Amino acid sequence: MDKSWIDWGTRCSKPYYEKLDEFLSFASASRDISSRIYCPCRKCENRDLFVIDIVREHLRDNGFWKKYKIWEKHGESRDYDSSLHREEVLLGSDDYMDVDMVRLVQEALGTAHVARPDAENGGEENSDPLAGGPNESTKEFLKLMKGANQPLYPGSKKYTALSFIVRILEAKVSNGWSDTSFKDLLDIFEESMPEGVNLPKSYNEAQKLTEDLGFTYYTVDACPNSCMLFRNGSDADLNNCLICNASRWKDNDVDGGLELGSGLGKRRAAKQARYFPLKPRLQRLFMSSKTATLMRWHAEKRTADGVFRHPADSHAWKDFDSKHSSFAADIRNVRLGLASDGFNPFRTMTIPHSTWPVILVPYNLPPTLLMKQPYIYLSVLIDGPQAPGDKIDVYLQPLIEELKELWEEGVPTFDASSNQMFQLYAGLLWTINDFPAYANLSGWSTKGEYACPNCNSETDSIWLDNGHKWGFGSSRRFSPEDHKYRRDAKSFNGLREYRQAPPTLSGVDLLTQIQSNGVITQYKKEDMLTRQEMRPERREKDPLKKKKHNWKKKSIFYELPYWQHNLIRHNLDVMHVEKNVCDNVLGTIMGAAGKTKDNLRSRRDLEAMGIRKQYHVKEREDGTKYFEPADFEMKNDGKDKFLLALSQSRMPDGSASNIARRVRLKGRTIGGLKSHDNHTLLQQLIPLCIRSSLPKNVVEGLIDLDKFFKVLCSKLNCAADLEEARSRIIVTLCDMEKIFPPSFFDVMEHLPIHLAEEALIAGAVQFRWMYPIERYLLTLKQYVRQRAHPEASIAIGYLMEECMNFCSQYLKDMGCKSNRPLRRKNDKDNSKKGKTFLLSDVTRLGPSVKWSSHN
Repeated sequence: MDKSWIDWGTRCSKPYYEKLDEFLSFASASRDISSRIYCPCRKCENRDLFVIDIVREHLRDNGFWKKYKIWEKHGESRDYDSSLHREEVLLGSDDYMDVDMVRLVQEALGTAHVARPDAENGGEENSDPLAGGPNESTKEFLKLMKGANQPLYPGSKKYTALSFIVRILEAKVSNGWSDTSFKDLLDIFEESMPEGVNLPKSYNEAQKLTEDLGFTYYTVDACPNSCMLFRNGSDADLNNCLICNASRWKDNDVDGGLELGSGLGKRRAAKQARYFPLKPRLQRLFMSSKTATLMRWHAEKRTADGVFRHPADSHAWKDFDSKHSSFAADIRNVRLGLASDGFNPFRTMTIPHSTWPVILVPYNLPPTLLMKQPYIYLSVLIDGPQAPGDKIDVYLQPLIEELKELWEEGVPTFDASSNQMFQLYAGLLWTINDFPAYANLSGWSTKGEYACPNCNSETDSIWLDNGHKWGFGSSRRFSPEDHKYRRDAKSFNGLREYRQAPPTLSGVDLLTQIQSNGVITQYKKEDMLTRQEMRPERREKDPLKKKKHNWKKKSIFYELPYWQHNLIRHNLDVMHVEKNVCDNVLGTIMGAAGKTKDNLRSRRDLEAMGIRKQYHVKEREDGTKYFEPADFEMKNDGKDKFLLALSQSRMPDGSASNIARRVRLKGRTIGGLKSHDNHTLLQQLIPLCIRSSLPKNVVEGLIDLDKFFKVLCSKLNCAADLEEARSRIIVTLCDMEKIFPPSFFDVMEHLPIHLAEEALIAGAVQFRWMYPIERYLLTLKQYVRQRAHPEASIAIGYLMEECMNFCSQYLKDMGCKSNRPLRRKNDKDNSKKGKTFLLSDVTRLGPSVKWSSHN
């Protein structure tokens, strides 16, 4: 190929442009249009990667680097022979094959901060760019670049030192290899490969790749009672908690007399929290050419037809944008969701230990990637064995500070899709959590008389004296004012219902309520000291001074300037509500001992309320007491039919576990159900299997309940569907109140009314429920290698997998979580090979049931 044109004096002639286009065509062969190549202009000198259009502009304005005679960075080998085909040249070019690894390094760390020559200031064009010496970040960059371009061993044509170590580390993460087995494998590689092989000597040396690429975390000591963090200024030097005076260090270290600087060893903190910075993770999403375009999907490729497919379709997202127009002006700004839950890292309940991670989810991505593990980020990891409880706000302080900075100041970020810098901002939309964690994060207790956070102080509950619990059978209050059920006292609790539904309070209303009731935080030092002083002076319970709310604390999320204006701040978890409802239904209709809501105490409550006399406790002539079986409980033959249908059911492969294994026909029981088992039972199996086992009115009520959850969990919903579901669930719960006793209706049976309301505001539930979070907790549990320090093992394992998920995007033939093939091939004969649902065996048990009149 002619290269004389690079020495031409003029760059404005047509022949120069033609030669320039020939070079760019040669350099971009076998590449995507959006891919980037090295820029060989006089200023860049092959140090930076740009898209082809930018390279053309640089070469036109700055001229070609004259010393670059062999175009090895653009596909030409040093022993280039014009008689060879282009494909043969590329296959024999080591540098061309290293472009992916070079791109990985540059996009993980950003553009190298190497001082460039400045011709205008007297610098020579080809002067040494490192004459002044590289800084620390540049040294790390150059170290990785050396590994990206250095062959695995002399003469290697397929792997470089970096690409090979990335591949074997990914294999270790994917297959769960131990550190010892990885070290043995390195020894085998070193013995079997030619001399001069570039391999790490141990796993500890290999895993330094994560730190070199910027995947890090830092640790902060905490009070063992979760009162404060030992960080920032003078707090970092304290040995005792300022709130409870508990020692910062473990007891054996204190007894041993270890002092700082004594030389006897390092004291160990009694409790710690690990923080994974959010800013570099969000920056990496845009610096990577693999994900930068995906972060704009919600605005550029989303179909806006009124169907809830993505959080961006929801009213909450649109309202957030309308209230914060400057934030919404740049579609690259990130919307986040936060989730938290505790788990036992030891896979056994015999060891009481609760580790609490705090997880963040970016919502800019397409629906196919949302809530997937490669894009779920661990933000905070709180040590056990005790759960933080309401003091979780203490551990959230660094995260909230970072979120405030991302909202107010932003962070400079390189966008690989547009090849330019921009100021990245981020905002938190809502939290995702189960019902107990809802109380810890929001500050509203989810127990007692006012357990419903949506109804707030207007929660309608009744104390059941015999059941010793609160009942929440007040669905008539949400029905239209002219509905017939409002005037029907006999079928319900003996009273007519004239009250209106409780108003929905905004975040501003809740903040005003918190301030007016003098509720204080549980993370600020002055508030924690106030709580500590008030503890020994607790007043005795006085019915006349009973508080009319369930606030326990002011949540730390109100530190975010926009939090009080969000339409949805804390989501009710559909997964756990559905599981609890299904467990209550199964336990009651099956009459399971210890699980049924129909027992002697519930019958006593019916007597006390003076309703449903046919279910009252009766006395025989010999003085023994008994009560008639309820219509909603299956007889023995009904149980046999129901369980037989479940045991013979076959679900499509991969859609659910084998529920038939949970059925015990001899004992007439079903148990050991997981959350997704309840999901499948409630929406698919129970409506079919109960038809010949229960009376028609019970079957119709349960079918309507199951249909509501099926509509709610649909991946495609519109506002009209959810409006109908909201009106339907009110009548469905009223029908169930006419059948089941008041003890059946705990707060979980009340929450479905609010699930439909939240879905109308926040959109599809699959982006706001705990299923992906619970699966992710299992992944974190699998990182535990050292049981003495489970949280440290989780942190190291998480960083390694996060790093490998990022690196594997740059290796096309490498399998990882983001490109893993399906478990089963979806071929034409799949219906014959896989299990199918035996619908005929189930529907044969009873006649079909028509929908209720109100449907």
